Amino acid sequence: MLIEKNIMIWLKALVISSLLLWLPGGIALAQDTVSYDDVEFFSEEELAEELDSVAETAPQDAADTAAIHTAAGDGVADNPESKSLWAIFIAGFIGGFAALLMPCIFPMLPLTVSFFTKSSHSRSKAVGQALLYGLSIIIIYVALGLIITVSFGADALNSLSTNGIFNMLFFILLVVFAISFLGAFEITLPSSWVNKMDAQSDRGGLVGLFFMAATLAVVSFSCTGPIIGTLLVQAATMGELLGPAVGMFGFSLALAIPFALFAMFPGWMKSMPSSGGWLNSVKVTLGFLELALALKFLSNVDLAYHWNLFDREVFLVLWIVIFGLLGIYLLGKLRFAHDSPIQHLSIPRLFLSIMVLSFTLYMVPGLWGAPLRAVSAFLPPQATQDFDLYTTSFGGGVHSGGATQGSSPRKYGDIFHAPLNLDVFFDYDEGIQYAQSVDKPVMIDFTGHACVNCRKMEASVWPEKEVYTLLRNELVIIQLYVDDKTALPAEEQYVSAFSGKNIRTIGNKWSDVQASKFNANSQPFYVLLDPNTEQVLIEPKGADYNVESYRSFLQSGISAFKQ
Repeated sequence: MLIEKNIMIWLKALVISSLLLWLPGGIALAQDTVSYDDVEFFSEEELAEELDSVAETAPQDAADTAAIHTAAGDGVADNPESKSLWAIFIAGFIGGFAALLMPCIFPMLPLTVSFFTKSSHSRSKAVGQALLYGLSIIIIYVALGLIITVSFGADALNSLSTNGIFNMLFFILLVVFAISFLGAFEITLPSSWVNKMDAQSDRGGLVGLFFMAATLAVVSFSCTGPIIGTLLVQAATMGELLGPAVGMFGFSLALAIPFALFAMFPGWMKSMPSSGGWLNSVKVTLGFLELALALKFLSNVDLAYHWNLFDREVFLVLWIVIFGLLGIYLLGKLRFAHDSPIQHLSIPRLFLSIMVLSFTLYMVPGLWGAPLRAVSAFLPPQATQDFDLYTTSFGGGVHSGGATQGSSPRKYGDIFHAPLNLDVFFDYDEGIQYAQSVDKPVMIDFTGHACVNCRKMEASVWPEKEVYTLLRNELVIIQLYVDDKTALPAEEQYVSAFSGKNIRTIGNKWSDVQASKFNANSQPFYVLLDPNTEQVLIEPKGADYNVESYRSFLQSGISAFKQ
């Protein structure tokens, strides 16, 4: 499900803004997460033919027909694909600036620019060579992104977001990257590759410039490798075909711009800080952030497979410790192998440590159930917390067995938990039948365990009084998890008439329902239905963090049902 995402951009922004480091993941909040999970989708033309055939066999009035086309057609989402690609590009761009501050690259900047200015007979030629050098960097990294896309394909990239094996591999990979950044070892490419690239760079001309850029990429891999790896993981799990290439374009563009600018204005080099121990501090800071980011992928696996080992308070304890240690490190009270002694604490470092330690203290009340809305999108659901003083304040609601007070147990109620003590169903047919019996409209919430936007909606929009009142009293809520890996009983497994895929898990089933009934695959995705006709009451909606706008959406659907 996307990052994406992915994850973690708010978290990255907190620590990195002062250092112009990267922000991968919280941008994930700018787009809906996506899960295709064994589902194929019709083109718009094929979908139109299907709808027309349905209309011929089951005539309906114009209003109902319009409602179906609204649910299945254009405008269900504000082009989430475009938002995802922009998010990936921005993450890559900021990641490129982070790489520029690495000890493997920063010292090379004045040396490389000096080479251009000294080897050229004119300033214009030096600028031209620097621009070609920068273009070569972009070509190399974009080619890497394209190779990733071609090697794995769109379907494989889409499946990564919820695949347990890949999420576990991503977790291990990011932990290895973090350990590398903390100074335990360096991830390097074979020295023979470096020698070959360096030899080719002496050829001169366009070919020589290209291999100079390739040499930079190979030599700096020990610093850029973890950043690139994390970026590619984020791009892949966002489920976009061009995601890796777009991410690498943003990364390489940020990396190439300084070389061109300093070649055009060599005088700027004098104002640059000299290389020193502060570069390793940037690297260690990124190591802590990589470690925090890795936990999100482990959480995704734990939720999708219902291990119940990595609940909210465990996640929070680990983040509190990680960021607490980072704050202490920034104060100079911790030193790693490659750190230089800190003679005095600089003002930027002091302010950055204040930010990190403040964030650490902000998370502490979460151990008792505080919603922590600023980071709620990245945390496991509130319902996974054992000791929660916050949710109990809503009163009533769902018991641990998945049944509301005075009702029989709900299907799947033993493995899913309702947010905010709301009365929630986890099976489509069961929820529809109940809504018919109480004569209330239905809100279908297509959600996911790894969906950061879903958690943010549940933590920051649903608790608001004007929204919560409607959810609790006026609607029957059906939450359908499209990424759940629980196997369906053998008698409930089937082959989708829509996609032709084998439907074997709960997630497969609800993903197929979302695709076949509403031609959508993004989460969260809110659909208001008339339970008697199963017709859409108002155009479905994705994540909307404007409380009034979301309340208006719910009220419009309720009013349409009553009319």
